[in-house]
Amino acid sequence: MVDTQPVSRAQVLIDPDTHCGATVPLPAYIGSTVNSQAAPSAPRRAHTWHRPTGDVLDHYAWMRDLEDPELLEYLRAENAAAEGWFDSHSEVIETIFQEIRSRVQETDMSTPVEYGPWWYVTSTTEEMAYPIHHRGPDHTNAKHTVLLDENVEARGHDYFDLGAFDLSMDHQFVAWSMDTTGNERYTLQIRDLTSGSELPDKILDVSNAGVAWSADGRWLFYVTADAQQRPSRVWRHQIGSDADDDECILEETDERFFLGLGTTRSQSWIVIQSGSRTSAESHLIPTNDPTAEPAIALDRQSNVEYSIDHWGDVFILQTNNDAIDFRVLTAPVEAALSKNGWNDEDRWSELIPHLPGRRITGVEPFADHLVVHEWADAQPRLRVLFRNGTERIIDLGDEPHDVDLSSNPMWSTNTVRFGTQSMTSPATLYDEKVTTGERTLLRRMPTPNVELGAYRATRVWATSHDGTAVPLDVVHHVDTPLDGTAPAVLYGYGAYEASMPPWFSAARVSLLDRGFVWALAHPRGGGELGRQWYLDGKLLAKPNTFLDMIACAEHLIDSRLAAPDRLVIRGGSAGGLLVGSCMTKRPDLFASVIAEVPFVDVVSTMSDPSLPLTITEWEEWGDPRGEPYASCIESYSPYDNTVHANYPAVYVTAGLNDPRVSVHEPAKWVARLREVAQGGRPIVMRTELESGHGGPTGRYDAWRYEARTLTFILATV
Repeated sequence: MVDTQPVSRAQVLIDPDTHCGATVPLPAYIGSTVNSQAAPSAPRRAHTWHRPTGDVLDHYAWMRDLEDPELLEYLRAENAAAEGWFDSHSEVIETIFQEIRSRVQETDMSTPVEYGPWWYVTSTTEEMAYPIHHRGPDHTNAKHTVLLDENVEARGHDYFDLGAFDLSMDHQFVAWSMDTTGNERYTLQIRDLTSGSELPDKILDVSNAGVAWSADGRWLFYVTADAQQRPSRVWRHQIGSDADDDECILEETDERFFLGLGTTRSQSWIVIQSGSRTSAESHLIPTNDPTAEPAIALDRQSNVEYSIDHWGDVFILQTNNDAIDFRVLTAPVEAALSKNGWNDEDRWSELIPHLPGRRITGVEPFADHLVVHEWADAQPRLRVLFRNGTERIIDLGDEPHDVDLSSNPMWSTNTVRFGTQSMTSPATLYDEKVTTGERTLLRRMPTPNVELGAYRATRVWATSHDGTAVPLDVVHHVDTPLDGTAPAVLYGYGAYEASMPPWFSAARVSLLDRGFVWALAHPRGGGELGRQWYLDGKLLAKPNTFLDMIACAEHLIDSRLAAPDRLVIRGGSAGGLLVGSCMTKRPDLFASVIAEVPFVDVVSTMSDPSLPLTITEWEEWGDPRGEPYASCIESYSPYDNTVHANYPAVYVTAGLNDPRVSVHEPAKWVARLREVAQGGRPIVMRTELESGHGGPTGRYDAWRYEARTLTFILATV
């Protein structure tokens, strides 16, 4: 099905990098080249869906059988056609790739982090695709010992993703996991950091839902998933023993709920979090008593979410109970684990009251203060709260930005380390004294060949169909004329309450320097303006998301930020649903569409509870096996609304091993587009045959992936 990760791996890997001046060797428009290879034609096999809205004939339903050899044959034919199209633009792709690469300091090192007796650091080396993890005895020698070289572990694999990388509390071991197919089934291993060798403990088919160590480093906890890819069991493993002897200590039988695993900031408690889209429950195990039975903090209640952490002699609870945008409560440790329920006023005290419109998204405890992460006025911010009740906002100015805590493993400290970035400023790391506000710049991501002052970012607001104001963050080169002639890219997600702060992108600069405007929309369904913003874009209110995005597109045109015939729309996963639905509703509005691993066959997927993640997703989209959800979902599902029409150019990506959006969804959609699309615009689909939802993993492959995407944009505006 889909996921809560709005930004693809390819974008994440290139976003910390940057650019080179306003003069480029390519014109803004490079022209579309006719593909010399015949367009693939998928086999048609009649299948009838019996739905509450009536019977529906589907000639491509057979693609749901991922073992059907004709599916792989079709995907390979599409890949061959895609390569033919991209081969005709190979010089442009290579130029863009080299531009991206020129904006990256390929041999680089992160800021060392002090943790216990060691300093930890991550580095990259030119010509190597993956990071290397080190530690050393002091700040200046943090690269002294290599703990894990991802390049070594990735050798011989077309795909490599590092999942867990968690140190034992005594710093003797690291638990690390890898996925080499993209199916998100990881192999968990334990490395002795003194000898550098792996222990014989090897655990297969582990979910990337967290691991946790006991205080003495003798026990490791991990999570496995069921056949539907749902993290559903927590296991306890004794170091040095056979994994076959591991004990399942908790199983989640409600198919709406996922399990997650972690440790409190104090490292005193292991937390097992069971959560659905609308409810939660936490179990606790003392790290110094790892064989204890998990104790429930608070029983789950319908439409009540909470998360728990430990702060000295109290637990802190972040919850939406009687607080749509969340509040924070505390309770003494002994009282918190009693069975008195939510309404015991002697048990829970309010620490941070609810304030509508201020969405609390995280609370990080330190010995003498808390750092609260929240969204207010569609901007993320950090707030420091001291034990005496005083507080202070970490001020980052008014330009749309991202901010989040960086690595802060030390418990007793008066310094907080945080990172920030914007569409005009690369990732920047600071230390700030929480009592005085004294701020120290530690590192700004190197941006070779980039003139950072050459770009301007601003926030504008579009008016949606019902009068709702929808924010957009817009960036452009200072020399780009804002007179209605500029090509533009509109990016969006709008689901799962995922808030999308603006980020810096090295690749994006290749568009900005060619006169593009780039805009990030924040439609309803995301969380940028609080929980109600999300509720107004899910279930039966989901159509608001697509209408908001269309309003954003129209605003760019009406305000002369974008040329009416040169607007591109881009999104991935649930954002692929967003752009696909907008395209089928308003094909006249867009020059081209970039749909990455798009969730486009919504009705059929959400009608089949045997598919991965469907049941838990009913709380996001609704169950179309009955009304009123059947009609609602059918009204926006891209596959069901693709008809004979003049569609824009379309570039679709997919992953053969994708467990979140099955490859059959984009494949079906492209097959139907080829059948009914009019106007002769390019339709290109490229499937990564060795990866999953996140696309290629090595940074050079990710940059080339992005170079192809940007070339498609340049060729179709």
